[in-house]
Amino acid sequence: MLLSLEPRTQQSRAMLVLSPLLAGLLTLVSGAILFSALGHDPLLTLHTLLIEPVSDLYGLSELLLKALPILLCALGLAVAYQARIWNIGAEGQLLIGALAGSAVAIHLLDWESRWALLWVLLAGTLAGALWGALAAWLRTHFNANEILTTIMLNYIALNLLLYFVHGPLKDPEGFSFPQSAMFGDASRLPLLFEDGRLHVGLYFVLLALVAAWVLLHKSFLGFQIKVLGLDQRAAGFVGFREKRLVWLALLISGGLAGLAGVSEVSGPIGQLVPQVSPGYGYAAITVAFLGRLNPLGILVAGLLMALLYLGGENAQMSLNLPQALTGLFQGMMLFYLLACDVLILYRPRLTLSWRRRSALAEAASA
Repeated sequence: MLLSLEPRTQQSRAMLVLSPLLAGLLTLVSGAILFSALGHDPLLTLHTLLIEPVSDLYGLSELLLKALPILLCALGLAVAYQARIWNIGAEGQLLIGALAGSAVAIHLLDWESRWALLWVLLAGTLAGALWGALAAWLRTHFNANEILTTIMLNYIALNLLLYFVHGPLKDPEGFSFPQSAMFGDASRLPLLFEDGRLHVGLYFVLLALVAAWVLLHKSFLGFQIKVLGLDQRAAGFVGFREKRLVWLALLISGGLAGLAGVSEVSGPIGQLVPQVSPGYGYAAITVAFLGRLNPLGILVAGLLMALLYLGGENAQMSLNLPQALTGLFQGMMLFYLLACDVLILYRPRLTLSWRRRSALAEAASA
């Protein structure tokens, strides 16, 4: 017997919903097998990874804090991906946003105006948008593939951040550590609760969720973006301007990633450091696809991804597991999601091998 895939006449609505759930289940099973092979109790390890980090209110607030940059990046990516504009540069746009916001905050250390925070946030958001605009310019003027350009811009952004944090923005009183001076209180995001680190950046995410949903599902502009993604030639026939939509999608995507970056440095970190992002921009790609490019689905997927980050840190401290565990889980989840998505357009079917069919045919003729 052989397993083959038979094309469906139309997409399976059931598999559209079940595919992420099946991918999550397969990730858990594979993780349990992996932990057993490493000599750890799989149930205890999964509890340490997925349950223990959110077992109290402080853990829940840390989960939301970790999810904020991932969700902002993923929502921006969802807008671009709906138009089939494959922005892989959310990580670089986040870093540039953090760098630009930090440069403004450091120059405003002695400025206690209530407008200081606004200027810092605007600088980070605009920097991320301009970094995305650079990829849009390369695509619309030189037909450069945005996958390649955004990936390369990630490395440029990282090295720019490293240069500034080791050079012009380095704290002269920081004992030669590669970090900027601490931001002034006027440039820091206010906390929502005194006993936690969760800040008003939560409101940015909520506003971005509503704005992304309205844009993609209730606006004519969102309709144009979806048509461009479904059929580029059809979009041109009806008068939708492709270049304008490319610019718009990458500006939105880069701006939200830049806002995520500046929210990190002006929020829980309070200064610019080389480790401002442990890969939030890359994790956002998985979140965007896991959430089906739908803002509500992205919200759930983003919280799950944040839980993996928290759980990975907890497992590293409690069970001495490697830090790469988080990346491994992210990779497995994306792999299983892509594999399960095949079932949306194809249905599995068991077929007889050619030898078995030949034997049955001979028996029937005899």
